[in-house]
Parts: sequence; structure tokens; C-alpha cells
Amino acid sequence: MRTADITRNTNETRISASIDLDGTGRHDIDTGVPFLNHMLEQVARHGLIDLTVHGQGDTHIDDHHTVEDTGIVLGQAFARAAGDKAGLRRYGHAYVPLDEALSRVVVDFSGRPGLYYHVPFTRPRIGRFDVDLAHEFFQGFVNHALVTLHVDNLRGDNAHHQCETVFKAFGRALRMAVERDPRGAGAIPSTKGVL
Repeated sequence: MRTADITRNTNETRISASIDLDGTGRHDIDTGVPFLNHMLEQVARHGLIDLTVHGQGDTHIDDHHTVEDTGIVLGQAFARAAGDKAGLRRYGHAYVPLDEALSRVVVDFSGRPGLYYHVPFTRPRIGRFDVDLAHEFFQGFVNHALVTLHVDNLRGDNAHHQCETVFKAFGRALRMAVERDPRGAGAIPSTKGVL
């Protein structure tokens, strides 16, 4: 079973997450940040990952801690569910359009955290959501999932479309990377023999 349950409690947030890498895209998400909920639903649906995330945070200050800590918890959950990564494809990539917007996300379950993020949002907020927080989510994720992640919005005029294509592509890339490789014979996908 490639599943994980993680809880993180701090003075700023309380976040819990459960994932099943071999799911169907079912989700139950309530982080207290409505736009983040919407983005995580995209990850679950397009990644075919069952995802439950519940959170409370100091959103009376702003959404920063909640969004960042949600990324941290999801990163920890992916790391635990992937285990030693034996039999994984390891690499995943996706291009996703939404009307005028197009984004590309590439992920490597390398064991090395690295974020290369290029998303030139056309406005600073989507509703009440500060677009800078998308970067904070992904930084928290890669630091704790121990993955290398390249996120590029290639074009877009509508900031909502830009962000949604990023998260949908993230879900699709994760789906590819964590799939079992039928030709991999359960081996660690690295010449080092460890990831």
C-alpha cells in the first residue's frame, strides 16, 4: 500500500493529510484557504491520487503559513508513500493548457530538493489569494518530498488560468512519476542503487 498519513501542528497551523498514490482522484480538502482547496482538488483529480487535507491556520494574519505548511505536509506524505522508490518511473512531466494559458511541470523523485519556478503572474492576487504563495507551497513541497521540480508557465493572460494550469500539470507530472514501471522489475530507478 503506497499510502501515508501526516499531521503537523505548530503555533501557527494544524495540518493533516492522507494520500494514496494508487487512488482514483477522490479528495476531501479544507485548508481554510478556498483557492488552495481548488488547486489541490486539481492535483488529486489529474494525478489520480486520493487526497485528504484538513487544516487550520492563522489566516486572520494572512494565508502564508497555512499554504506553506500544507506544502510541507504534502511533501512529507509523498516521501513516506513513495518509500524507497523501488519500481517507480521516477520522472514525470506534463504540459497543460487552459484557454490562453499553458504550463509545463517536470518532476524527478531524485532524493534532492530543488525548485526552479518561473511563473510570471499577470496580477498579484486571484480573489484574496496572493499569487506569491504558490511559490511557497511548491518550496515547502520539494523541501520535504525531496524532489527536483521545474515549474514553468509558458504563456497566459488570466492569472487564475495560469495558476490552474500549473497545479493541473503538477498533478499530471506526479501521476507519471509515481506510476509503477512494469519494466523496472521493482528496481530502484538509479545507477547509484538508492534515491
